[in-house]
Amino acid sequence: MGRLGRFVITLVLLVVCILAWAVLARRFAPASNTSLGFDAIIVLGSPADDDGNPTPEQLSRVTEGVREYERGVAPRLILTGGAARNRFVEADVMARTAAAQGIPPSTIFVETRALDTIQNACYSTRIMQAHGWHSAEVISSASHLSRAGLIFSGMPIKWEMHAAPPLQPPSAIYSSGETLLEVLKTARYLTYARWAERCEP
Repeated sequence: MGRLGRFVITLVLLVVCILAWAVLARRFAPASNTSLGFDAIIVLGSPADDDGNPTPEQLSRVTEGVREYERGVAPRLILTGGAARNRFVEADVMARTAAAQGIPPSTIFVETRALDTIQNACYSTRIMQAHGWHSAEVISSASHLSRAGLIFSGMPIKWEMHAAPPLQPPSAIYSSGETLLEVLKTARYLTYARWAERCEP
């Protein structure tokens, strides 16, 4: 076996090890660091469509945030997300959606700069610290929660993950694709973004 063959085998083994690390990290990712009540509900952003309307994924997250607010989980919502994929700021679209569902505007706080989950966590934590809030329920799609838990474990607040149920059952192909994408994003976080894109709240 030549040098090129050994290099290819080594590279394949490295990729397999990184993906296995990501799968295990997701399997054992923290889901909470508190069992106390919450000062806020953080709803993690998801892009609006190209017309500025909430997509089904974004709508499911906001709707679950509204449900949790109405259940008395916390007295306010923090909606986080900038214009990550188009010109529409995710948090603003989510805020309009929450207000249309009856949430008083005075209890809605928007974070409009975050372009990824690391920034969602960091900038939302800054809002909480500025107001003296210490704990939050964090809402996102189920496939996203493991990576979000790894990221929030580095934040100086108390938190608990909460899954937003999809508006309609996803297909098996869609679910598999989402899981694979999250594994790849987790691998990127573990090997690169955790240090290179670190954000201090």
